[in-house]
Amino acid sequence: MQLTKNFVKAKQPCAAGYRWFVRSRNGEGEYQQLLDDLVAEDRIEDAIWLLDQFGPTDQVRVLDFLDAKAMIFAGDLVVKHGIDVETIVRAGRSIKTEGGIRATGNIVAGQDVKAAGGMRCDGDLLAGGDVHAGWGIEVGKTLSCRGNVSASWSIDVGLELTVDGDLHAHRDIFAGTSLVCRQGIKAGGAIQSDGCIHAERGIIAGDAIQCADYLDARWGVKAGGDITAGSAIRVGEGIETPGSISCGPGHGVYAGLAVRVDAWDVSARVHADRRPDRLLSGFWGGRP
Repeated sequence: MQLTKNFVKAKQPCAAGYRWFVRSRNGEGEYQQLLDDLVAEDRIEDAIWLLDQFGPTDQVRVLDFLDAKAMIFAGDLVVKHGIDVETIVRAGRSIKTEGGIRATGNIVAGQDVKAAGGMRCDGDLLAGGDVHAGWGIEVGKTLSCRGNVSASWSIDVGLELTVDGDLHAHRDIFAGTSLVCRQGIKAGGAIQSDGCIHAERGIIAGDAIQCADYLDARWGVKAGGDITAGSAIRVGEGIETPGSISCGPGHGVYAGLAVRVDAWDVSARVHADRRPDRLLSGFWGGRP
């Protein structure tokens, strides 16, 4: 794609960026080459703006290894042996590597982000498709994904963790301020949030489930350890744990919210080592 002065000016660029385009590139240039030049001259924000305005391309860039201050590519970025950037790695389409991904800033892709190793960034991880790591995922701020998120180790997010698909980790899942999943959540270990935990489907954990705010699942909840919430526990079907179930002061435990009352004994059973103090709906089934 060839960009011209009139084409760029119609997008209302900032004055400094437009002057650079006119003076340094004579007011024209190939789209991806302009992105590369902006990154090379440390004009990262201008490169991000340009990609935001003109969107993804069908180009594919294949590298053996990426070790740079930044990488902003409009198409698919494929790196054989790993990605290590000081600020941001961003692709208009997908980011894929047979190694790991590390960024001091953000990891951003219009489609999938997939790594055979681990993923770590101090900023945000944003994906328009799936996110998959062969090891763990560590995000300093926000993880937001339009597809599924999976990791063969743990998932640790400093602030919000928001997933439109399924969320799956073979070990623990932790989110700092909130954990929201529009499908189901499954962890081989514990699931924990310093805020709320919400799933549009069910939640399964091999260990404890703990949150400082409400716990909400439209289907059932099953844990291998205690289930603890700082406010209410609201579940569409049943709850099962070999440990305890406890909600916050003044709140209740609600099971069977999506089930007919006359079917609670079948589809809204609550099992724990003892009956929750404030079990306000559902069928108490005793120890599991």
